[in-house]
Amino acid sequence: MKFDYKLLEALNAVVEEQGFDNAAQKLFITQSAVSQRIKALEENIGQPVIIRGQPIKKTMAGEKLLSHFKMVEQLENELLPELLPDMPKQPIRITLAINADSIATWFFDAMAPLLKNYLIELNILIENEQDTVSKLRSGEAIGAVSKQSTPLPGYQSSKLGQLKYILVASKEFRHRYFSDGVTTQSLKMAPGISYDSKDDMHEHFITKHFNLAASEYYCHNVRSSEAFVNLTKRGLAYSLISELQIKDELINGQLINLCPDKVLIENLYWHSWVLVKGVNKKISEEIISSAQNLLS
Repeated sequence: MKFDYKLLEALNAVVEEQGFDNAAQKLFITQSAVSQRIKALEENIGQPVIIRGQPIKKTMAGEKLLSHFKMVEQLENELLPELLPDMPKQPIRITLAINADSIATWFFDAMAPLLKNYLIELNILIENEQDTVSKLRSGEAIGAVSKQSTPLPGYQSSKLGQLKYILVASKEFRHRYFSDGVTTQSLKMAPGISYDSKDDMHEHFITKHFNLAASEYYCHNVRSSEAFVNLTKRGLAYSLISELQIKDELINGQLINLCPDKVLIENLYWHSWVLVKGVNKKISEEIISSAQNLLS
């Protein structure tokens, strides 16, 4: 059996657009034609490729097919300008899965030269460090920053460096909640911040250094690294933040390191497809080089 890429294109459109009608509009065909292509694909491989519902989800087979389709799509994006140099240039759409702390610190410094010199349309998926690689597995992204060192089959990984996280608060907050120091008892009464329910860094830090379970204290969930800093500077919470992100606030005294003898180190890795070439290869090289210079 050989793949019919019109069928894979329909699968990709249905998943991306989260509906058959929207997929039909994107592909300039009828909704019935989209349904027929998905049905034909499922008949060809003998199993479902999507779970119909809200939201539409990929089956394991659908995930593998989409990952393959995305890789072929990237190869075409690189090859066409070489074969047809007179063809009007179109932006190359690049989807990357990046953790929020990298976005808030070093990532766009690494991307700046490429965005200035190449026609790139970036699509950034912001996920926790432990979840970014799943976007490679699903085919949604072609590169990812992760704390996972082992690459997926067909991918390669390179160490970028490390981010050092410290526990910080404003002077006002420290005086209100930690006037006698950061202790097991004082932490039970002080509001902290976590990125979301999947973010285990704050929990790991508190458990390791203060032997407190997550159920024994409370945290706001805020999916923004910048909001972490703003809430902490306003004296509304304490937080575990990358030292690189708040170096100015530490220098000018807006934020105070609550536990100078305690840190959390996160090693970061760049994951990319083994066969990456052209602009995609330059992106990987620039990210690796820039991150290794910025992250100690």
